[in-house]
Amino acid sequence: MRITKREHFGIQRKMVSHMTTESWRNVPHVTYMYEPDVTDFFAEYKKMNEKLDDESKITFNTLMLKTICKGLKAAPIMNSHIEFNRKFVTGRIDTFEDINISMPTILPNGEMMTINLRDFGSKSLEEMHDYIKDVKRRAEKTNLNEAMYSVSYDNTINSLKDGHFIRALMKLYGANFGNCKINHFRGKEKKEYESIPETERLTIKDLEPGTVVISNVGSTYLKQRGATAILEIVPPMVTAFAVGSVQEKPTVVTHENGEKTIEIRKILPICIAFDHRVLDFGDIVPFMQKLDEIFEKPEIIHEWLVYLEKAAHASSHSKKTSKRVSY
Repeated sequence: MRITKREHFGIQRKMVSHMTTESWRNVPHVTYMYEPDVTDFFAEYKKMNEKLDDESKITFNTLMLKTICKGLKAAPIMNSHIEFNRKFVTGRIDTFEDINISMPTILPNGEMMTINLRDFGSKSLEEMHDYIKDVKRRAEKTNLNEAMYSVSYDNTINSLKDGHFIRALMKLYGANFGNCKINHFRGKEKKEYESIPETERLTIKDLEPGTVVISNVGSTYLKQRGATAILEIVPPMVTAFAVGSVQEKPTVVTHENGEKTIEIRKILPICIAFDHRVLDFGDIVPFMQKLDEIFEKPEIIHEWLVYLEKAAHASSHSKKTSKRVSY
């Protein structure tokens, strides 16, 4: 067979490959396809943006991040981490108050990087909009290779601390030797790069795992006519979402008088993946019920433009876990 191109893994591909392999090797996945009717919700979203100037307009992605955060508050165990020892069959579930969203993002150079959107559970739509805008600004000044190397190096050190010596040594070897070695800053170059203020570039805090993964696959191709059926959960997180593209489909609509008709409606496919060691299907029902409530009465989204929860969260910026369960 004739090879048209050969490309060895760079650090971004290495990290994605490592995380996804760990996911499928260790996590018992369950996925559910949730397909709500968002016709009225989408119309209300359009009305909301009509009130805003071009710089302040809210993307549908940002609106869905807010919506999913509302759902997670109704089903808080979905916003958890798991620690599990397969050998001794012991484990722990840490449920968090903060909702830190790990969101795969296409950056200015075309590469994909997962960004940690911190404390989105307490932010208004405007604050979410500004936060994402600032991430994109800092990404333009970031050497992505160097940023991801910092994450990889930190993971290797943690592996050593956890006693995984062979794994850590093999990662170090792969990073520094052979066709897939990583070229990163050293000496003067490293000092110059690190002299850039952290407010002006992405740091390890922006790239470390959050509490839940939300991937907006719909934004990559708006005219898609399918849906994500399965996606990986990145340990130690226990839940992941893939939000698709809004699509028109024939739908049974029940009117106030009980009459049913078939109409063309806007449907939004959302794949929900969860770790069966922590969650059963019943645990995600409150999440879907909350989203159903929002989609059926979408006028509520106008209130999300006002930051109403600031006082309640002002004293808890460095929050502890709200629940810890051992088994």
